[in-house]
Amino acid sequence: MNGVLNVHKPLGMTSSDVVVFVRRAWHFKKVGHGGTLDPEAEGVLPILVGRGTRLFDAMMDMDKEYLCEITLGVVTDTQDSTGQVLERRPVRAEREALETALEAFHGPIEQVPPMYSAIKMQGKKLYELARSGQTVERKARNVEIYGLQVISDKGEGRFDLWVRCSKGTYIRTLCHDIGEALGCGAHMSALKRLRSGPFCLEQSVSLETIQNAAEDPDSLLIPMDKVLEHWPRVHVREEYHKKLVNGNTLPPEAALEAVPEEPFLVYGPEGLVGIGKRDEAYFRIKTMLI
Repeated sequence: MNGVLNVHKPLGMTSSDVVVFVRRAWHFKKVGHGGTLDPEAEGVLPILVGRGTRLFDAMMDMDKEYLCEITLGVVTDTQDSTGQVLERRPVRAEREALETALEAFHGPIEQVPPMYSAIKMQGKKLYELARSGQTVERKARNVEIYGLQVISDKGEGRFDLWVRCSKGTYIRTLCHDIGEALGCGAHMSALKRLRSGPFCLEQSVSLETIQNAAEDPDSLLIPMDKVLEHWPRVHVREEYHKKLVNGNTLPPEAALEAVPEEPFLVYGPEGLVGIGKRDEAYFRIKTMLI
């Protein structure tokens, strides 16, 4: 069994908890996830099964879409509602002021990763250092916000925001930084992932559905090339098939199509072989999927 499962992760579970659940429900050994979703968040969590685990790098590059709740006037040490309150400030910003502040966060921006994150420094994860009372200097990272808007005003300084962003974006840090821009501070009080790459919430499946499909997991698995269907495809001539599956570098005449510069899916006579990479005029398999 190989492919990707579009799971609706419930609140309270870690991404690793969902991996363990699928592994036990389907009695599979090779299961992973395609991008962490924190326990206090719910929504789309791609689960990689079998050779689908080899798509991890490709999955991490995909953009994401979220619905988040921002609460103005309250700053926490984790930048979300699970942390300790550091400050309470008066809130004078209304929806119009928030919408104006959001304009500065469109496009490429820099984010300083929060201390409560899984990034490793000094051989330890940042959240481990934070829990021991340490704070270390973190380098800002470049991310991109493709879309950001206010969806609703829920009163008492709480607003729902829609966000579409690049990989590596911390939504709680985005909320924190928006609060600083307004001068009143803020934290992320709720989060739902609506989309991760081609996987959307409307087509995700519950843990109960996964459990009930234990006898026929293929009915829920999405084929690997379907996941990357927006990528270009290159078909290799039959006489080069053996060299292809052995990982050899191939000349351009081995392909039936022009070999693109960006990553592409490679097919042999029997179907999908892997993810290809161009090296000047030549090309080879970068990630074998068979």
